[in-house]
Order: sequence, then C-alpha cells, then structure tokens
Amino acid sequence: MRMRSYTLHLPTDARPGESIGLDRAVLVPDGFSWSAFAFTVLWFLFHRLWIAALIVLAGLLGLAALGHTLGLPPGIATIVTLLASVLIGLEASSLRRWTLSRRGWPTRDAVIAATPEEAEARALGRWLDSTAAVPRAPFPAGPARRTEPVIGLFPAQAVAR
Repeated sequence: MRMRSYTLHLPTDARPGESIGLDRAVLVPDGFSWSAFAFTVLWFLFHRLWIAALIVLAGLLGLAALGHTLGLPPGIATIVTLLASVLIGLEASSLRRWTLSRRGWPTRDAVIAATPEEAEARALGRWLDSTAAVPRAPFPAGPARRTEPVIGLFPAQAVAR
C-alpha cells in the first residue's frame, strides 16, 4: 500500500495534550491532487481558498487569451491548458497549507499513513499524547560569573610589579 504524508493544522489557541479545538482540525494530504487537476477553480472554491481561486482563474483566462492572440491551434492550446492543470494539481496542497497558515492555522504536526483515517488517528493520538512545553526563562536567574580564574585565551592579568 502506498504511504502518503499529511500535515495537521490547528488554530493557534490549541494546546498540545488538550482536546479543545480538535473538532476543527484540518488534515491536508501532501502530493498531487487529482481533484484540483480536474476541477481547478472549483476545487479552490470548495476549500474556501478565495484568493487562490481568483489567481488561478485569472491565470487560466490569461493563458486562453494569450493562446488566442498568438493564434495557437486548438491542440497546442489544449496541451498548454493541461500543463497548467498539472501545475495546479501539484501545488494545490501547498497553497492550501499556505492559506491555512496565513489564517492563523499553522502546521502543528506531520504524519505518514496509508489512508486519511489512519493519518487522522495518528495525528490526533500524537497531539493528545504530547504535553505542552514548559516555558523557560530566556536567561538564567542570576549572574553567570565564575570565581575561578579564566584559563585559555584571556588569562587573568598579572599583578603589576
């Protein structure tokens, strides 16, 4: 069976080890998206990627206008459109991850699984098993001065004679 990688996206208020916010978790598969290849703009609208849908629509219309202006034969225009659709299928998951991060849903985990259900079980299990990192002080509480003399590049000054 073919394994695939998935990324888990959660809102910023979600904390490791807590189930709050897991009902809104988004699992994004990595790799080529056949549905984005076949339905381009509709795929972006279905996943609520409004800006990306507008950019893809403008790009496809621009390609069609350019092909018409250059007088390309229909066969070449079809090949150019298919190549654009292949590019969209390759980059659709990355655009979805980028949009989720921009909306405040950063990538929290990445898992490898054979099915989306297995990926969801692994990601949520790892999220619930993890504990929140205890915040540490940015620097030690006291001064870090040593009482012994320095050995090495900066020896202690000899007493003046």
